[in-house]
Amino acid sequence: MGVTSQSNASLVDLKTRSGQKISQFAASCLKLAACGAVSQNQSQVKTLKQVVNSLQTVMIVLSLLSVMLAVVILYNLTNINVAERIRELSTIKVLGFHNHEVTMYIYRETIALSLAGIIAGIILGKGMHRLILQVIGSSQIMFNPRVDLFVYLAPIGAIILILCLLCLWVDRTLQKVDMLEALKSVD
Repeated sequence: MGVTSQSNASLVDLKTRSGQKISQFAASCLKLAACGAVSQNQSQVKTLKQVVNSLQTVMIVLSLLSVMLAVVILYNLTNINVAERIRELSTIKVLGFHNHEVTMYIYRETIALSLAGIIAGIILGKGMHRLILQVIGSSQIMFNPRVDLFVYLAPIGAIILILCLLCLWVDRTLQKVDMLEALKSVD
């Protein structure tokens, strides 16, 4: 810029790093007329850890709510699918299909939709992650944009577990279907 810079700040590294000594030194510096402000790295680290812990708690709650939402959506999707196609399923059972074949007949659709949801969730989740980091970040705080593999594998594993449990439930439900009553019912 063509102008010589003037020092307007000092970095002080204390040998003793106890909180009490740092606070005493900061207080003595603030009493000086030449000192306008004191910034303590230790207090900034403490504040940052509190922010990160708060965000961690929020993320755990959101993750649990997401899993609960997945259970409700997949259960309702499967339940409605079975209820709407009970006559068709009964016809297939009468034609000699085995119980597991009937279950997979109805459940392939749910599996395909879940896989599409997982793929869309990963793609949209990456974009949303970048957006959130830009919104929460500031000139004082910058978050690491790196995401561990566990963040992707945990929800995928949860969805697969939910799908497996619901598949067992659908299999048992379809085994109990009274084929003649289902075929007699009028739409």
